[in-house]
Amino acid sequence: MLSNNNTQPWSQPEGLLSDDKPHEECGVFGIYSSDLDIARLTYFGLYALQHRGQESAGIAVSDGKNIKLHKDMGLVPEVFDDDILNRLTGKMAIGHVRYSTTGSSLAINAQPLVVHYSRGMIGLAHNGNITNIAALRRTLEANGSVFQSTLDTEVIVNLIARYAQSSIEDAIMKSMIDLKGSYALLVMTEDKLIGVRDPFGIRPLCLGKKGDDYVLASESCALDTIGAEFIRDVEPGEIVIIDENGVSSLRSTNRAEKKTCVFEYIYFARPDSNIDGYNVNLVRREMGRQLAREYKADVDLVISIPDSGTAAARGYAEESGIPFEEGLLKNRYIGRTFIQPSQSMRELAVKLKLNPIVPVLKGKRLVVVDDSIVRGTTSGRIIRMLRDAGAKEIHMLVSSPPVLYACHYGIDISTRDELIAVQKKIDEIRDYIGADGLHYISLEGLIKCFDKGGQKGFCTACFCGNYPIEIPEEAGKFVFE
Repeated sequence: MLSNNNTQPWSQPEGLLSDDKPHEECGVFGIYSSDLDIARLTYFGLYALQHRGQESAGIAVSDGKNIKLHKDMGLVPEVFDDDILNRLTGKMAIGHVRYSTTGSSLAINAQPLVVHYSRGMIGLAHNGNITNIAALRRTLEANGSVFQSTLDTEVIVNLIARYAQSSIEDAIMKSMIDLKGSYALLVMTEDKLIGVRDPFGIRPLCLGKKGDDYVLASESCALDTIGAEFIRDVEPGEIVIIDENGVSSLRSTNRAEKKTCVFEYIYFARPDSNIDGYNVNLVRREMGRQLAREYKADVDLVISIPDSGTAAARGYAEESGIPFEEGLLKNRYIGRTFIQPSQSMRELAVKLKLNPIVPVLKGKRLVVVDDSIVRGTTSGRIIRMLRDAGAKEIHMLVSSPPVLYACHYGIDISTRDELIAVQKKIDEIRDYIGADGLHYISLEGLIKCFDKGGQKGFCTACFCGNYPIEIPEEAGKFVFE
């Protein structure tokens, strides 16, 4: 059964949800169990990962003979109901939430993908971005492959099918040699659930256990949500196989030095997640402490732009001794659909999302902590809102360094042209957004927030241009339309 109810394109609204933040491509969740309600557990797992993608959601299940699928555009509770989940029965499941980077925002591009191939059926869910996708697709098409979507994920499926003369494990191992870029994959056959992390470990993937059953997820918060125990992170270049015999592991021959995306800690991941040995909330608090060491401000209060700036703001307050207050209230009930304000009402659009608490702000000198300024489209509006609420002085502090380079590994920053830090100097950005002071955490200071490893353990290419994987000239330009 392949269910896909909506074939019309859907575009994420501009202004309110498409704000001055980077967006990550997606989140994945998988579970193997003969006894549990795998569809509902996957539903709850995806709910916990909803922050990683709000365009589409899907779940595929296998009963040992066939794979059933339901996916559609929208948030997890919009795509699934009790009747749909009751039909998704089996012994293993994979799920996906998506924000598009490669491939248009169309229902046909929703994941997981489920296809027939020479050895049966295969389902696949992917988080990341393949940089040599254009060359791989041309090669596959020349050898007879036919594509139905604009996804790099479909290229991965076809690549695995091409190598499937022997075992699925061998096919994945061979595919990893060809694939360049970032990927955390969940692959499901009729009888196996397989997790794969790219050789650099750019995108996160972890393994958990619920009773005697095993779970794979983009973040550990999804394990917590369903009552599963975190076992460990999947290692870079590792293939984890879950079947009726339990868990086994293979290592790719092209495993490289770990380069976890540092933006997972700055912005993408939920604060309660643990990734590669670091708790996200604690790292963000340390970023705030480092900001306080780098930038001294004579102010009355520290506030955050919620929610991802809150942990760093608390860290700044702890280190500086300046009180932290909740100065902006976030409206958490804004869904995917709403009446989009006109261009002349952008200030109202910001207030729909954030509203100042006037008695806290009036007459105060503020440090305002945010996680990033990428395009500079909303920071100025927020500062004007704070001044309208009576703030006397505003210092904007940012817990990421200036974003100076495009990302080709799964963040929707495809060109340098859209980056404000490329177009303007720091003092020009300060004047542009209307702040009295502006400071970004230094790259060296950011890396100090991790008590192990060092810069070599993280991908910081968007800050310094040092890409761990060679970027083809056509990367970011090839669009499958």
